[in-house]
Amino acid sequence: KIDLIYIDPPYNTGNKDFIYNDFFVMKYILALDQGTTSSRAILLNHRAQIVSLEQLEFPQHYPQPGWVEHDAMDIWRTQLACARNCLRKAGVSPSEVSAIGVTNQRETTVVWDKTTGLPVAPAIVWQDRRTAPYCTELQRRGYEVLVREKTGLRIDPYFSATKIRWILDRIPGARARAERGDLAFGTIDTWLIWKLTGGRVFVTDITNASRTMLCNLDTCRWDDELLDIFGIPAVMLPEIVPSSCVVGETLADMLGAPIPVAGIAGDQQAATFGQACFEAGCAKNTYGTGGFLLMNVGSEPRMSQHRLIGTAAWQLCGERAQYALEGSVFIAGAVVQWLRDGLQFFNSAEEIESLAQSVPDNGGVYLVPAFVGLGAPHWDSEARGMMIGLTRGTTKAHVARAALEGIAFQCAEVLEAMQLDAGTELKELRVDGGASRNNLLMQFQADISGVPVIRPAITETTALGAAFLAGLSTGVWSSCEEISALWRVDRVFEPSMSADRREYLMNQWARAVGRARNWNK
Repeated sequence: KIDLIYIDPPYNTGNKDFIYNDFFVMKYILALDQGTTSSRAILLNHRAQIVSLEQLEFPQHYPQPGWVEHDAMDIWRTQLACARNCLRKAGVSPSEVSAIGVTNQRETTVVWDKTTGLPVAPAIVWQDRRTAPYCTELQRRGYEVLVREKTGLRIDPYFSATKIRWILDRIPGARARAERGDLAFGTIDTWLIWKLTGGRVFVTDITNASRTMLCNLDTCRWDDELLDIFGIPAVMLPEIVPSSCVVGETLADMLGAPIPVAGIAGDQQAATFGQACFEAGCAKNTYGTGGFLLMNVGSEPRMSQHRLIGTAAWQLCGERAQYALEGSVFIAGAVVQWLRDGLQFFNSAEEIESLAQSVPDNGGVYLVPAFVGLGAPHWDSEARGMMIGLTRGTTKAHVARAALEGIAFQCAEVLEAMQLDAGTELKELRVDGGASRNNLLMQFQADISGVPVIRPAITETTALGAAFLAGLSTGVWSSCEEISALWRVDRVFEPSMSADRREYLMNQWARAVGRARNWNK
């Protein structure tokens, strides 16, 4: 495909109307962005511009309180359809795509039959809390310190290991089949790559592996002691590879031609890479279903002293892994979805901003969205959602504003812990994800956190990060420096709240969280 492209100064004459008249062969990267509620495909050119985007939602299943499941075949079908539609919509031939980058909802667990390629059970989603009793048992048996030192993680139902064990123990015959080597485990990246390559490639990258509670952060390898503790056969685990490397090609009939799969990262690490957080101390927050804050800490893993977790950030081919501190807020954008679908406050998520802006403040209402417990820095799987401060004058607008502020309050708690761990104050917070387009939320985040919040011109940074990782390993981009030059600012939200007001609101929030954690006492 031959495209005419505009060339920015200094590569042109400096005339804004100048058009480069030589022919240029445009390079494309296809990013598969598989999320918790939808599958997406985004086609980008070599200048990191979005050429086309396709998105399909898929069903969520809640068979019991605290259980969240997906049909892995729904995920596969919607993701493949998005990829095909994305190319067709752009009028781009698959032979023109340099590489595919895959990014995914993390920790969600799929176990499937290697022969049939069919799941043996519903995928257990990262939000699922069914293994909380088993996690409590492991903590009681004294494994908390060992797991944290080896993996950087806390023992929690959030991560994959206890989900794998649940499937092996509860699905008839599953453990015996796994021990014979008949079953495969994967997070969603592994599942998609397996399907795209017709079962020829069975891999995960270090970022996804580091979310399982089975990977040793120091060695970047599966840990035999942890496998023994959780009772998981090593033969069912994928090979761990760098985040940026060519791992194989898609089958020709999947997308119309073989395309290299060259980038893999869990969604939050991909977003961190897409935000060009390449220097230690740089932090980002992604507002998706949950809220996920990551700070780059360099080439050595760091253990948190303030109830955050350590995780792999990414690994480029032939280089050392990079690491991050992370704080996970389980419910962020999902609270807006709840107001829309559960309480029917509005018809579209975008309407919440104008509704919340119709009142000057929250009217004393605080909404703690602990629908599946609380993540960092509390790690309380027994906490439950709570709304307090209601009066006869409370309106839907106050509740909507309290919901948005509840997202920001949770993230502010994590940022405070992150700065204490890092021993330095943040200079800025880079943001992305769907809710980052909500100006009211972003301004309140800046106010309650006391740091500038920077929204990039392209907020699809999860897909962008996957594309960058794929493009680096296939020559579309030559270096991280080249990628940094592509990152652009859309808007900066400067904090304007007084320190006294900030302290008062955070104290009120802390009181509300305390009640949510003790709701049954």
